[in-house]
Amino acid sequence: MVYGVREEILKIEKYVAGKSITEVKRELGLDNIVKMASNENPLGCSKKVKDALKALVKDTYLYPDSASYELKNLLGNKLNVKSKQIFCGAGSDSLIRVICNTLLDKDDESIVADITFPRYETNINLMGAKCIKIPVKNFIFNLEEMVNAITKKTKIIWFCNPNNPTGTIFTKYELKKVLDKIPKNVFVVIDEAYVEYVTDENYPDSLSLLKKYSNIIILRTFSKAYGLAALRIGYGIANEELVEYFNRVINSFDTNLYAQVAAIEAIKDEDFLSLVKQFNEEQRNFMYKEFDKLGLSYIKSQANFIMVKVNCDDKDLFNYLLKRGYIIRPGYLLGVPGYLRISIGKENENRQLVNLIKEYLKK
Repeated sequence: MVYGVREEILKIEKYVAGKSITEVKRELGLDNIVKMASNENPLGCSKKVKDALKALVKDTYLYPDSASYELKNLLGNKLNVKSKQIFCGAGSDSLIRVICNTLLDKDDESIVADITFPRYETNINLMGAKCIKIPVKNFIFNLEEMVNAITKKTKIIWFCNPNNPTGTIFTKYELKKVLDKIPKNVFVVIDEAYVEYVTDENYPDSLSLLKKYSNIIILRTFSKAYGLAALRIGYGIANEELVEYFNRVINSFDTNLYAQVAAIEAIKDEDFLSLVKQFNEEQRNFMYKEFDKLGLSYIKSQANFIMVKVNCDDKDLFNYLLKRGYIIRPGYLLGVPGYLRISIGKENENRQLVNLIKEYLKK
């Protein structure tokens, strides 16, 4: 053990991301790799974004706007909130840490679901706070039980909607039932990284709740539907005073010049976003039908990935697919053994993956 390392760091496990394409090429000597593990957008990003990035190369020597002024104003107009209510950072990962750095003290409590995005727990632990896990019910957040777990020590409660890795949502009715039960000194983080993919009309309009509930913090990202994962840019919306404190913690140049410009162009290209949403819904439905044919149950998703129960050792099937050039996410790494989390890919990739699963199950 290295002397001087904080006790909290010693307790944290390293986050295991989905295998990268270059990593699999090195390990297995394969030339053609299809990655369907990290919920990336198979359609990439808008052509307008690419054109803007090419034109920006000449300005690489410049520091970015530390205030992200233009991006925040554009987002404010789009979302009908004040630009001062918006804070930006290097993806949702970065902003989750900022929230914990700003709000959590040692021995505070923070409530999460037992199957959800693991970075909440990591950053809670990093601050020396206690992570309270509440079981999901039929893979859906049990909001009432989560709220019932609030104590005098509770500082933050985390609602991931749609939830990663299950793809499920809680409805506006379920949220409305519990919000008034949450003390005003407990912050409610609603992580909506996959909001653009949602088609369920009962999905909550979280933005409309901000005026009544000053303890709500909403997180969103450009990594998923907008296809900007490599540039690392996300944003949050909260009350102005709280955002001012977050901005003291966020690194001055967390959102780089390329990320800011790309996000601005991505917002403007509404046609591309519509195409992405339509494609995702079509391919999601295709995958459902194929899983039905194979007799495999799955969790209905409101995101760009599906959790499917494979009726076998998910680790073994993961390795089988990996050796054939397909990277997916095995459920045992996500707290859901026996399942695979499959990101929606291109049409031909989805078809080929289904065929590989069919081959494996026959064996």
